Amino acid sequence: MSSSMIIPVVDVQGNNFKELWAAIVIAIKTSSFIAIDTELSGLGSRKALLAESVEDRYKAICHAARTRSILSLGFACYKKLDNKADSTYLVQVYNLTLLCSEEYIIEPQSVQFLVQHGFDFNKQYAEGIPYCKGNDKGGDSHGVNMRSLFVELLRANKPLVVHNGLIDMVFLYQCFYAHLPDRLGTFIADLSQMFPSGIYDTKYATEYELRFTASYLEYAYKKCKLENSKAIAGGGSGSHVFLEFCKYTGNMQSYIDYRPCLDNQNQDGALNICVQFSAYGWCPNGSQCSMSHDTDLIIQHDEKIREDKRKKRKRKNKKKGSQGLSETCGSPQGKRSHFEEAEPDQAVPMSEPVLPEHQEKTASSEPTDAKHAFEPGKTASENVNEESQPEASSEAPDRPKEKKAEGGTHRAGFDAFMTGYIFAYAKNLTENTEESGTAFLIPACLNKLFLSGKSVPLHVAKSTFSKSSKAHVHKMEYVWGKSTAVNPEGTA
Repeated sequence: MSSSMIIPVVDVQGNNFKELWAAIVIAIKTSSFIAIDTELSGLGSRKALLAESVEDRYKAICHAARTRSILSLGFACYKKLDNKADSTYLVQVYNLTLLCSEEYIIEPQSVQFLVQHGFDFNKQYAEGIPYCKGNDKGGDSHGVNMRSLFVELLRANKPLVVHNGLIDMVFLYQCFYAHLPDRLGTFIADLSQMFPSGIYDTKYATEYELRFTASYLEYAYKKCKLENSKAIAGGGSGSHVFLEFCKYTGNMQSYIDYRPCLDNQNQDGALNICVQFSAYGWCPNGSQCSMSHDTDLIIQHDEKIREDKRKKRKRKNKKKGSQGLSETCGSPQGKRSHFEEAEPDQAVPMSEPVLPEHQEKTASSEPTDAKHAFEPGKTASENVNEESQPEASSEAPDRPKEKKAEGGTHRAGFDAFMTGYIFAYAKNLTENTEESGTAFLIPACLNKLFLSGKSVPLHVAKSTFSKSSKAHVHKMEYVWGKSTAVNPEGTA
């Protein structure tokens, strides 16, 4: 139903950053929206990250951002092609390997997880793009460096898309923009002015708008891809999402990491699904788990459960002569389907396990919300225009298979790509249902960052009771010029 494809991810490090600078800036400026993902050296106390008070959570994330670092940054620039049918996007994906020039903490479990998923620390320390955190130092805002690239991102004034992105935004601010303000209200005021075109969190969109059974990144991405493929195969009305990629030639070929996107749909046999991984996208046993962590099989399993429930309700309602059927899919209680047949000792532990960073979590009783340095709910899979990379299926079988897929090899660039795809699918769904109850799907997600364990998101909107930080006002003067420095509604 959907084809295996290969996604070209441009690897950027210190030895080619200047060479690729112009291409990255053009991709940012010409995009329709930009998806971002990070991998971090750690997050500190997981308990503090889930504090009841959102203000306390912010302080914990700030402490992590000031003492840890971003190891890699992924950009996925999606440009909608108006001369193409349906919703066709030209996608350019960049994975930037970074190296903080200051002392920072790196957590052992973070290193272990990243190494297991293919992160090359030798390459990072030898070729990582250097950067300093906090406020600008001397000519930091000029030249070819990460702070200048972040300024270009702000000046482009494009919608920014993240997945479970509060931690991302805090780290980006501290690492490439300015010292973090002490209060959450001030940070939110700054953020609303930095990105006047809006911030979209696909974790929130998946959880509360698309209402999928699970919302960790890999699951949400593959679910969107599957639904888009079904719509294409069904030939129904409305547009569908197609992707195209640049054809890299010459010296550029040496910079491309081709990410295979394999589909394993319609597999037969018993579905021995790991209950924990199925619900949350991570498992404490990792690759040693005897149950399946295959997200395609998990989605197939969820589809079967929903269909069985639908048939059961239909039979029951028919017997009772009742009118109308209750909704059978996508509701929050659908999350419980992962656990309905589980034994008591298979339940999700309430204590805090040792987890890798950037874990994906749902809004129920999960142990932590540590997000991006590592997100086991991520892997390589994609639904694209079949004309864009026809050679993908021939290369895909060459990938090593010595260990269970735990979400691919954890690349910030590819995770950003998946985040962007979810947004493209949700946006297209909005355009196809203008007269339906989901007509305001994307507007409903504007400037709302997902908060684990909370029923409401964090709204990125300047309060009348909060002022912008002095460092931010000064930085805005440089980014936009003094006349628009503090205008939250300003445009590029």
